Amino acid sequence: MHVITTQKELETALAAFEKSDFVTVDTEFIRETTFWPILCLIQMAAPGVTALIDPLSPDIDLKPFFRLMANEAVVKVFHAARQDIEIIVHLGDLVPHPVFDTQVAAMVCGFGDSVSYDQLVQKITGARLDKSSRFTDWRHRPLSEKQLDYALADVTHLIEVYQHLSAELVRENRAHWLNEEMDVLTARETYDPHPEDAWKRLKMRLRKPQELAIVQAVAAWREREARERDVPRGRVLKDDAIYEVAQQAPRDAAALAKLRTTPKGWERSATATALLGAVNSALALPREEMPKLPKSFQPPEGSNAAAELLKVLLRIVAEKEGVASKVLASSDDIDRIAAEGEDADV
Repeated sequence: MHVITTQKELETALAAFEKSDFVTVDTEFIRETTFWPILCLIQMAAPGVTALIDPLSPDIDLKPFFRLMANEAVVKVFHAARQDIEIIVHLGDLVPHPVFDTQVAAMVCGFGDSVSYDQLVQKITGARLDKSSRFTDWRHRPLSEKQLDYALADVTHLIEVYQHLSAELVRENRAHWLNEEMDVLTARETYDPHPEDAWKRLKMRLRKPQELAIVQAVAAWREREARERDVPRGRVLKDDAIYEVAQQAPRDAAALAKLRTTPKGWERSATATALLGAVNSALALPREEMPKLPKSFQPPEGSNAAAELLKVLLRIVAEKEGVASKVLASSDDIDRIAAEGEDADV
């Protein structure tokens, strides 16, 4: 099976895709030891056209690929698009548009809340996908025929999946439901989160504004550090260490050395010095500038029975309408409606 490794081959292949109304896209990448994913293979298909592109080839410049991703006349079809789009944003500095995510479309069309791609392919096409190559080393060269077969099968079957789901959306007059979800998926801010918002990813029970101030400062510092060094966040500082730092509020290396969640001797490193700078900047905030603890929603006593009834009704309505229940309402939405009725902010 041929893999594109030269610029001339790439430009020839992409010229064919430019003539299509849509193109199915998938990527293979690794990110176990990096912050940013390492793109290892690009798979594309359209009716009558397929391509496997080696982005690691020294003779490849992906600008023509990014140009196709920005072509408004060609719909880019992904399944579970978020990570693929993240890679394109990072490497190409653009968000693909327009986009059709078959995972979201499947939920809108009633295939359930969490149908996997291989299940979706089997239900729509009858084909069974061999997923044994999913977790292989995609950076190793040469790629095996088995890996290439696996990679190409994903995008070739995606053609029929896309055609089936797009026709179903039109038939059920639900195309606008998908459009709303795609607007969020293709918003630039979805892929450019501000480091100051990094703390929102952390699930921590904080009791004091000072603890929250430290978590915000340390999480923002860790985010910048991980991006700059291109290492996973946990390589800079683990989540449980952030929590302990927030509770203990160490002001110097001696206090930092007493923590249980950091390695012995780490307090003398340059990274630890930078961490202490973030902690002390949070501790220096005047009381009136300390952040307010976010209010967590706690369903009032007696609302649980109503919530369970609403969840049953939600399942009934979802089955009747042929749509995944989470498209209509989340579990948190149901809890709020049960507790607050028409005043619920959902």
